[in-house]
Amino acid sequence: MSTLTTGIFLQNYEVVKTYFLPFILTFCLLLPTSLLGQKPTTKFKKGGVVQLNDSLTSYSQSDIFEFPNVNKVKYYHDAKRLKALNDYPRTDEGLYQLTRTYVKNFGIENFYRNTSLLWDLAKLSENYGPKGEAVLLYKLVLKHHRDNVNTQQVQAEYDSLTKNQKENYVPLTYYYELVDYRREIDTLRPPHGVLVNMGTLINSSTASDYGPTIGNRDDLLLFSSKRNSLRTGIEKTVNEDIFYSIKLEGEWQWPEEFKNINTGYNEGSACLSKDGKHLFFSRCNAPGIIGNCDLLVADMQADSTWGNVRNLGPAVNSVSWESHPSLSHSGDTLFFASDRLGGFGLSDIYYTVKDASGSWTTAQNMGPIINTRKNEVSPFFHHRFNVLYFSSDGHPLNFGEFDIYKSYKKGNVWSEPKNTGPLVNGEGSEYYFTIDTESSHLYYARADTSDLNNLDLHSFPVPMEAQPEATVTLKGNLTSKATGKPLKGIVSIIDLDKGVEVAPQFIREDGSFDFSLINKRNYLLIIQGEDFFRIEETFFMDGDMEINKEAEPIESKIAFDQLEFETVRQIFCLRCIMIWIDSPIS
Repeated sequence: MSTLTTGIFLQNYEVVKTYFLPFILTFCLLLPTSLLGQKPTTKFKKGGVVQLNDSLTSYSQSDIFEFPNVNKVKYYHDAKRLKALNDYPRTDEGLYQLTRTYVKNFGIENFYRNTSLLWDLAKLSENYGPKGEAVLLYKLVLKHHRDNVNTQQVQAEYDSLTKNQKENYVPLTYYYELVDYRREIDTLRPPHGVLVNMGTLINSSTASDYGPTIGNRDDLLLFSSKRNSLRTGIEKTVNEDIFYSIKLEGEWQWPEEFKNINTGYNEGSACLSKDGKHLFFSRCNAPGIIGNCDLLVADMQADSTWGNVRNLGPAVNSVSWESHPSLSHSGDTLFFASDRLGGFGLSDIYYTVKDASGSWTTAQNMGPIINTRKNEVSPFFHHRFNVLYFSSDGHPLNFGEFDIYKSYKKGNVWSEPKNTGPLVNGEGSEYYFTIDTESSHLYYARADTSDLNNLDLHSFPVPMEAQPEATVTLKGNLTSKATGKPLKGIVSIIDLDKGVEVAPQFIREDGSFDFSLINKRNYLLIIQGEDFFRIEETFFMDGDMEINKEAEPIESKIAFDQLEFETVRQIFCLRCIMIWIDSPIS
């Protein structure tokens, strides 16, 4: 309040005190508390917990997606069944069942030679199939077509089914603005940084560093680097080698070489067995190599050096490229990437299992749910949970060139891969994803858009979207209390127990939102928007839940823009009360 205004007010104090003070007190008490924060209406269905069995974000895949012939026949063809399909009425549930049976028998080549049958089944499944099946089938068409279908129409049909199920992630720059805003007004600990470079101690300033894996313990980091070079006369050639770093007192130490493993040829992408006694890695263009690059294994010797290096053999390696080995926590399954002929795309993920004698069996393709017509590389199987992480440029939702995805093993079927979100995936490319045993920190290599050829190692706390235990769904929507119509806004969720960050999302057009979270934890839900004041609510996640909000909308934009004026009016009223209490006249 200005000095001039104060003087005028005091000159007329008796009038104000006698006639207007009761009104002022009443007015101040009746000022809406929503000026500082609104307590919205909350709706809980069925006591606050709703099972989301029909949600597109949590449906289970049926037996059709096992595709048992993928590793048995290259191309499935049954003339009699095809004729029955062609002769059957076009709009009948029987046609759905016939098409479904035929597609289930697909070999790898069928996915790009008979993509139209996948498309037909997807359209039939909309009417006759279980909830969510059509979405998966449309995804298969988008992942495996080779210009033999109308992809624009397929995309439109897929979008029509998933319009209100799409994840509308807030851009990373906007996310950081939200972080700064929360830091200013919240008492909560600010969220951790993401896309954090591991720095010059680990990364070379002039060469690529990549392929990180956590060893048999969380304080041992293995990675590949091109920092070493060889000279042949006047020529200088880059040499790929394997390095390791040990964490002491919370800090990673200067990297050391695997001197008994590294040679004048290229070695990289190493991983250790759980007992630390066997090192799996890739070696390229060397004597004894079957193809371009092969998978090898070395044993820890009695003197703690590495030896007995041997090729995994033709059951695992081909005449093409094999690399990026990742061992299961049980030690009996080895996942890897290969660009061998006969796969779904440019590079696929394969696996091999040990037989009763301890020998690795013939490699098997991971199938059409994981692999696409493009590239799938750098698989990582989690130390404790049945979840596979990998990098791909062929799945429908990508934030950059290559993104990190995760898929869960459910019986004999791998779940539809889920993008780990913008707090992991940036505009560049991300590869070689690995997590420590406690799912606390992640490590991966990424290339910034400024230099796609220079990979650096990054590490930061694992965001919620990448957590292996983020398997329960929070679902909800936001509507106007006055009209019942959806409101726009941004939804943020904070893990109050562990401080795990959750990527914020824009509310969808129908007012809905959903998040995959870790069960049995306390969370804070924050909703912000222009048409209503900030909404907050804490909740305990106990299975799949649905929280619906009704917000009291601001009557007009003017009311929102004049929030500062309303705050000044509160201060004015409080000044009135203080003057009345302190005045000698009273």
